[in-house]
Amino acid sequence: MLEEKIRSKKAKIGIVGLGYVGLPLAVSFLKEGFVVIGLDISKERVKLLKKGKSYIDDVQDDEIKPFVKNGKFILTTEYSKLKDADAINICVPTPFTTTKDPDLKYVIDASERIGEVLKKEQIVILKSTTYPETTEKVVLPILEKKSGLRAGKDFYLAFAPERVDPGNKKFPPRTIPAVVGGYTKKCTKLTALLYSQIVDRVVPVSNPRVAEMTKLLENIFRNVNIALVNELALLCERMGGVDMWEVIEAASTKPFGFMPFYPGPGLGGHCIPIDPYYLSWKAREYDFHTSFIELAAKVNEDMPYHVIQKLQDVLNKNGIVLKNARVLILGVSFKENISDTRNSPALKIMSLLMYRVKKLVYNDPYVPSVSVDGKNFDSKKLTKQLLKGIDVVLITAAHRDYDYRWIVKNSRIVLDTRNATKNIRAKNLFKLGLRK
Repeated sequence: MLEEKIRSKKAKIGIVGLGYVGLPLAVSFLKEGFVVIGLDISKERVKLLKKGKSYIDDVQDDEIKPFVKNGKFILTTEYSKLKDADAINICVPTPFTTTKDPDLKYVIDASERIGEVLKKEQIVILKSTTYPETTEKVVLPILEKKSGLRAGKDFYLAFAPERVDPGNKKFPPRTIPAVVGGYTKKCTKLTALLYSQIVDRVVPVSNPRVAEMTKLLENIFRNVNIALVNELALLCERMGGVDMWEVIEAASTKPFGFMPFYPGPGLGGHCIPIDPYYLSWKAREYDFHTSFIELAAKVNEDMPYHVIQKLQDVLNKNGIVLKNARVLILGVSFKENISDTRNSPALKIMSLLMYRVKKLVYNDPYVPSVSVDGKNFDSKKLTKQLLKGIDVVLITAAHRDYDYRWIVKNSRIVLDTRNATKNIRAKNLFKLGLRK
């Protein structure tokens, strides 16, 4: 019966957490004709969505409004509404603590609340990035205890990692394969069938642990390779006469065996900076130390501190002491052309500079305001007058909205950490990965 409901698109889809993962997922199911029950503990988010307004860059208002209006997109803050769902997707944050340990409080809370309303023949799918065994050793026991039901027999359980890349228009959600690992073969089969309705390809794996490790591998692969080019960028600066960006461009001409990664002021976003610590924490349970992975994470975490040092060196060369400097941060999102500031290295840099410089301001066309260590900042309008009162412009996000030639021309000093000023040559221009 459940299979038929999925195939006929009569199954109701529950989504817990309507953020960067949950809301795009909801839209994917809505566009395929499913009824979606969207739950978020934020009353403000639910209120906005009920008005047909999106707060996510990758979801437009007109992708929501029609479904809210016709009743297909049911929005709530109450877990009791999930009783009507045939499948429940858990899309909540999985941050880490100040000591870099996994913080599963959102997953645990969602599991407990779902367990209280769970009924037979429902599918529960964890999508939040986490360490291997979370589905089976954290979520499963909670669901069984709270519901009195048995996984694989009374209800179905699987892990299907999110693969969202905010702001990436090259790969629409339907084109990104879904990896699915169920607690039992039937759990995998039903979850794979469900996701086949919204993506072109489903990749079933043998169990949730494989799916969980798959997600970590994807992100740690990027973390490690970014650490490599960051370290080489530091070496290029020390050597002199070697531009790391030019090196990467040249190496990229090799048609096999090389994939370009780029240095920067540090890592941001929800997954890449966090996942190495989730895995290393879990590995210690098995007396295994992920030394290589942890070292890569350290290299990347040290980059904001290096940027501060380079900024100080550049100012010194121009006769300006850091404590007297007026600094403009250009771009505070964690990557270009989006408004997402989660774990943004720009915010870390602002935190380090805040009480060490005479003046600190920022501009970002996507982020109207930010809070750094409890202090609120508003984006300043980028004008000649603003640049005239600034000693150094620090580029930390390469937004396409900026006219970099104009910025370099009208600024006293520019320090570019993203190679946004590629092909621009000027005496007042300095770059990460190049000694000048």
